[in-house]
Amino acid sequence: PNRKTMNSFLKADLHVHTCYSHDSTAPLQSIVNRCVKTGINCLAITDHNVIEGAFLLKDDAPIRIIIGEEVKSSEGDIIGLFLKEGIAKNLTPEQTVREIKSQGGLVMVPHPFDRVRPSALGLEAFRSIAHDVDILETFNARNFFDADDAQADEIARQHRLVRAAVSDGHASVELGRTYNLIPDFIDTPQDFLQGLSQAQLVTKRTLMHHRMAPTIAKARKFLARSLP
Repeated sequence: PNRKTMNSFLKADLHVHTCYSHDSTAPLQSIVNRCVKTGINCLAITDHNVIEGAFLLKDDAPIRIIIGEEVKSSEGDIIGLFLKEGIAKNLTPEQTVREIKSQGGLVMVPHPFDRVRPSALGLEAFRSIAHDVDILETFNARNFFDADDAQADEIARQHRLVRAAVSDGHASVELGRTYNLIPDFIDTPQDFLQGLSQAQLVTKRTLMHHRMAPTIAKARKFLARSLP
């Protein structure tokens, strides 16, 4: 669509992994099928340190695809949205943010204060880039502790950041439970950000038996590499 229309909304999940991530075996088609089934019609593909899957899906999917990447910085994960090319891992948070912005992309910090994940950016590193952050995940369906999301929500309010709820799905079955209901947008980062700032956040935790998906995926890929 070229213009937003009244009563035209998207169900957007902004943090999803495919088989191109080291910890997912979700085929691209299974992601599409699940989105069609659950009504998700805007998806940010944010594989770990690669964007090939996102580009492939954008070419073929019948839904809106945002090219993203979950980049491993030297201090923790940072997501770039609306990217044109991949970003190297292990840069400092400041360098990672600079690379995202140089492409006209948006900076989103995933699971920023999750006490369980070593890859969470944490408060000190977040503060070093806070002035350049566009979006903060204030609900990550894979977080265990409500307090960690509550802290992100409070920090988002303090810094006047746009909030997002994400599935962080690593298996297609995880999609459709958590999403942002946003006004339809022109395909520009700023129009999207404006829409997200008005979103209704729908939040449900990942089911316990789906939480093992990344571990199972890593094991399968390790075995596949090991077999002759």
